[in-house]
Amino acid sequence: MSTVDYEIKNTTELRNAEDAIRMAELENMRPLPRISVHAFCESEELQRVMERCSHDRRMSKVGLRITSGGTAAAANMFATAPTPNLIILETKAGAANLLNELAPLAAVCDPSTKVIVVGYYNDIALYRELVRNGISEYMVQPVAMSDIMMAMATIFVDPDAEPLGRSIAFIGAKGGVGSSTIAHNCAFGISNLFSTETILADLDLPYGTANIDFDQDPTQGIAEAVYAPDRLDEVFLDRLLTKCSEHLSLLAAPSLLDRAYDFEGQAFQPVLEVLQRNAPITVLDVPHAWSEWTRSVLASVDEVVICASPDLANLRNAKNMVDALRKMRPNDKMPHLILNQVGMPKRPEISPSDFCEPLETGPIAIIPFDANLFGNAANSGRMISEMDAKSPTAETFSQISHIVTGRIAIKKARKGGLLGLLKRK
Repeated sequence: MSTVDYEIKNTTELRNAEDAIRMAELENMRPLPRISVHAFCESEELQRVMERCSHDRRMSKVGLRITSGGTAAAANMFATAPTPNLIILETKAGAANLLNELAPLAAVCDPSTKVIVVGYYNDIALYRELVRNGISEYMVQPVAMSDIMMAMATIFVDPDAEPLGRSIAFIGAKGGVGSSTIAHNCAFGISNLFSTETILADLDLPYGTANIDFDQDPTQGIAEAVYAPDRLDEVFLDRLLTKCSEHLSLLAAPSLLDRAYDFEGQAFQPVLEVLQRNAPITVLDVPHAWSEWTRSVLASVDEVVICASPDLANLRNAKNMVDALRKMRPNDKMPHLILNQVGMPKRPEISPSDFCEPLETGPIAIIPFDANLFGNAANSGRMISEMDAKSPTAETFSQISHIVTGRIAIKKARKGGLLGLLKRK
C-alpha cells in the first residue's frame, strides 16, 4: 500500500469513527421541546443538513422553517415579523465584517431569540467575540446533522433534567407470529438479567395478552392513562402499574370489547413520555395494525423490533414495514428482525437466508417452533426462562435482551448461536 493510499484509508477510518461517535451522541439525545426554528442557508449543503434534521424523530415537536439566503434575508424578514425561538444563520462573512453584518438582524431580534451562526472561518477570537455579543453558538462548515442538533440541545434541553429511559417497541409483521410473547419474555429478561426497573406496556387494548401471560388481573392499566392524559404523572402512573416481578411492572390492557378503541395520532405520546421519565427501560407491545397512532409510536421509540414467521405474507409485510420505517426514521438504525416459529411441522417455509435477502438485514434471532414449551408457559402464566432456564430458547431471549438494550453489538451476537439455523440452511 502506497503512502497516499494509507493516508486516505486512515482519513476515511477516522471520519467513519467520528461519524459513529456523533450518531451515538445523537442516539442518547433527549427530544427537543416545542420550539420554533428558522434556518437561513446560503449553501445547498446546509440546506440538505437542515432538511435531514427536519425528518429526525427528536425534532417531532420543533417547528422548523428553511429559507435560502443569509443575514440580509433574515433581517428583512424579521423587520416585519416576530422572531422565532432560534435562528440558524449561515454566512460567508469574514471576521472583520461579521459583527457589522449581524447588526441589522440584532436590531430586529426579540431579546429571547437565540442565534446559531454557521460560518467558514475557524477563528477562536471570532468565536469569543460572537459569544460576548450574545450569539449562542458559532459553528464552522462543514457541519453535520448531529452537530446542528446537539447545538440546539445544548441551548434548549435542561442539562440537569433526569435522563430519559430507553423505549423498545415490538410489533408483528402479521397477526399470530408471537410478537407479544417475544416482547413479554424480553421485558422479563431485561428486568431480571440487568436488575433494571422495566415497564411493559401492552398497547393492544381490546385483545392484549400481557395480563394472561403474567397471570395478573389488574383493575386499571393503560386505558386509564390514555383517556386521562391531563392526570398522568408519576403518582398516577404508580397506581396504574401492576408488579410482575422484583424489577418488572406491567401497564396492562383492559382486554375488553365494551368500547371502540379509536385514537388520535398522538394519543399515546403523553404516556410514552411519562414512562420514559419513570423507568430506565420501557418495552411496548404494539398490536399488528397500521394507523396514525401506531405509526407515531414506532416513529418515536429508540428501538423497533419486527417479529415475523417465515412465509410469503410475513415477508411482504416485513418488507413494507422496513421500507416505511426507513422513511419515518431516516437517522436511526434499521429495525431489528426476529424470525419466530421456524421449523413448524408440515408448513412450507421460506429459508431464513431467502427471507432476509430482500429486507437487506439479518435476523438478530431465529426462534424454533416449540408448541410444548410455549404452550405450557402461556397456560401457566410463566415466562420461558421460568419454565426451563437452560433451554436454548431461554438463552436466545437472553441474547435478544442484550442486543435491544445495546449491551451487545449485533456483530458480536452473530458469532453466537442466534444465527446457527441461518448458517445451516
